[in-house]
Amino acid sequence: MLIDMSTSRHGTSDRSAASRRRRRRHDDAPDTARLFTRLHGLEEGPERDAVRDELVTVWLPMAHRIAGRFRDRGESLEDLRQVAALGLVKAIDRYDPDRGAFESYAVPTVTGEVKRHFRDRMWALRVPRRVQELRNKVRVARRELTQSPGAPEPSVADIAAHTGLTEDEVTAGMEALESFSTLSLDAELSTEDGYSLADTLGAPDASFDVVVDRESAKASLRNLPERERAILYMRFFEDMTQSRIADLLGISQMHVSRLISRSCARVRDEAMGRRGARRGDTAA
Repeated sequence: MLIDMSTSRHGTSDRSAASRRRRRRHDDAPDTARLFTRLHGLEEGPERDAVRDELVTVWLPMAHRIAGRFRDRGESLEDLRQVAALGLVKAIDRYDPDRGAFESYAVPTVTGEVKRHFRDRMWALRVPRRVQELRNKVRVARRELTQSPGAPEPSVADIAAHTGLTEDEVTAGMEALESFSTLSLDAELSTEDGYSLADTLGAPDASFDVVVDRESAKASLRNLPERERAILYMRFFEDMTQSRIADLLGISQMHVSRLISRSCARVRDEAMGRRGARRGDTAA
């Protein structure tokens, strides 16, 4: 009985090995060792190009299979196949026949080319590679944690425990999930009728310019004679007319006008001079 069980196990093992061998013998993993040896020994020219094209044709199904792994991620399958084919050409050009099987070199090369396409071309915002990797880990973890029917949406802590990431890293990955595509500023808001996303953007506050102007003029105002400072205060802060100021000071309205013009010109010139000096120091 034991012998039968052992034989059964060996039979199962042999069948598994044979099955694995059969799986390795598929159309997109042909024996092209001689072609690669020939390609490696040829100089640039028509003959080498012909051998290279033959290798591309033979291995193209493998590149298409790799491209198919990335379908349904926002890019058409045809474009992904084009990218994978480009990666295949790079793998053929760089492969050294003395360093192992071509497939073991080509698969990561083609896969890397497709991933690079997503990283460099598909993101609406430029996101660091590290954050993109966090996004992928978070996306996979969320899918795995919600596979069971009725499973709740995993929290940041749940995803961190599942992936081994910190909660800050999970948060960065979740934020990156929203960075793959962007909304148009003309997109209408679902909560407001007739309002677009652009309507929510802030506008420059003119009050900031007033603050800057006041700070620039403050030192020059201190240097004015007391009477001229008083005239400017009454005119611009208390909103008095020139005639009213003239009556209070016992001078003519024309004289008040000249004093205001002279004082404003002095403040402006000194403020502009200091601003120009600061720019010169910065440039130096």
